[in-house]
Amino acid sequence: MLETDEQQPFDSSEPEYCWNMVLECPYCRNKVPNLVEDFVSGDYICSDCGLVLDRVIDTQSEWLAFANEERNAQSRVGNAANPFLDGAQLDTLIAPKGDSSYGLTQHLNRTQDLNHVLGHTTALRHERNLVQAYKETSALCGPYNMLNTTIDIAKQLYRRAENENLLQGKNKMAIIAACIFLARRQDNASLSFKEICAITNVDRKDVARTFKFLKSKWDMDTGTTSSNDLVARFCANLNLDRDTRRIAEVLSRKANDMGDISGKSPVSIASACIYLSSHLMGCGRDAKAISEIAGVGETTIRAT
Repeated sequence: MLETDEQQPFDSSEPEYCWNMVLECPYCRNKVPNLVEDFVSGDYICSDCGLVLDRVIDTQSEWLAFANEERNAQSRVGNAANPFLDGAQLDTLIAPKGDSSYGLTQHLNRTQDLNHVLGHTTALRHERNLVQAYKETSALCGPYNMLNTTIDIAKQLYRRAENENLLQGKNKMAIIAACIFLARRQDNASLSFKEICAITNVDRKDVARTFKFLKSKWDMDTGTTSSNDLVARFCANLNLDRDTRRIAEVLSRKANDMGDISGKSPVSIASACIYLSSHLMGCGRDAKAISEIAGVGETTIRAT
């Protein structure tokens, strides 16, 4: 049998080490150092002689407020930077404690005259107009499942128009509609004037006039909308199958190649191709259903 070594008893005579780090003032050298950690200045300070011993990094959590009852807690952090507001939202306002709600009312009343002198009123009005326009843009594009890239492009175009003073004398909603239309074109997504007018509830003439004005000012190449760009979206809205959509796309390309459709709008051509393909595949959609989706008359669909 193999003999195993017996376990050696613990030798208490081995030296024990103290791993605690003791800070002391090099001038006072008190056995019980009287040190203070100042979180405001970030220093270790000796209370006896006032010597600054070391710098301190505050590792505590930020003073965030996650509930309504925590609103009175002071916060050292602000909102994330918004690229659409030119950094105007990064201003800091430290409100004193008061009887008013969160101590803001008294502070704003005292600084109202100063804001007028410093020209802050104009900057605040500019920022307020941008925020309102961004909200309206998101509200209009949201129900139609537009991509976030399209919404961001529309916001950037509106900010550019605001910064270049192109909004004077123009209908605000027409500007928003034109920016959304331009954003869709730049994002390689199709959208007709009738659709943008239905989305924004703006007259077609105003949208077209504003669109041409911005396009000429910015020298933008937006291209043109063809019936091929509209077929897929109209078929999806009509819940048509893939084969029906492919036949409609083939008919649309054939119609554009023939060149005998001068004077017909892309919406009318796309609607007529969908009407024909749906009947060829046995899942016919009547002209009324297509008219409601495309925004063209039933007579126009049949005539095309």
